[in-house]
Amino acid sequence: MPVRKIPRSYQNVTGLIATNKSDQLTAYESGLEYCCQKLIGFNLNILKYEEQPVRIYYSNGDGKLRHYTPDILATYRNDVAPAKYWKPLLIEVKYRSTLCEKWHELKPKFQAARQHAKDQGLEFAILTEREIYTPYLNNAIFLIDFRWLPVNEAYTDLLLETLNELHETTPQALLFTITQDRQKMGEMLPFLWQLVANHVIGVNLEEPLTMTSRIWSTLWLGKDAVYEPLHQLRRGRSRQIRWQAIRYYPPLGS
Repeated sequence: MPVRKIPRSYQNVTGLIATNKSDQLTAYESGLEYCCQKLIGFNLNILKYEEQPVRIYYSNGDGKLRHYTPDILATYRNDVAPAKYWKPLLIEVKYRSTLCEKWHELKPKFQAARQHAKDQGLEFAILTEREIYTPYLNNAIFLIDFRWLPVNEAYTDLLLETLNELHETTPQALLFTITQDRQKMGEMLPFLWQLVANHVIGVNLEEPLTMTSRIWSTLWLGKDAVYEPLHQLRRGRSRQIRWQAIRYYPPLGS
């Protein structure tokens, strides 16, 4: 249950978002928070999240007691590696311009949040548009609704069997290998994207997703059939923590 209700605003983008990772509609009070929640919803490592999760009390040195509420608390799954080894993540979402303009005001809040996270066995991270506004976001927003389509087993089996034979190809070439009937191609395409959305078909989501993107069978671990951005994204402890909230790449061989 949120400890703070997000008010309506005529200056900021506010609203509610439906997700399968919360028991209720979750609120956001900026376009950046909306996009961050979309990425969290797409991340299969995250079990659940809540917005405005805790009120943290602190003093900035003048003796007055103040409070601060981070934006999101994300909890990871405990049944898959490496997510089961990660601490829950307390997240603040801010535009970089706001961080620069109001750093003197925000710094005590963030220091209090880091100490609270340490005391409670959590991690704390600040996410900005640099991490959020990326091709990965566009791909996640496009793909996420395909997850909820009813599965068409006949089309799914045909797509995977053909891709396993080809090892790697493109969406356009995969469909053309199966049929030259454009109507059939159109019928199969949503289920191809469903397989991509569920990471059954591999693709580099750090690049814009098109009909000519390179895709591969995750059952075929050839020298090029790897999730290229994975090692790059995990460099550095603080960077790794930030990416854990908004990036998902399945372990190789999973």
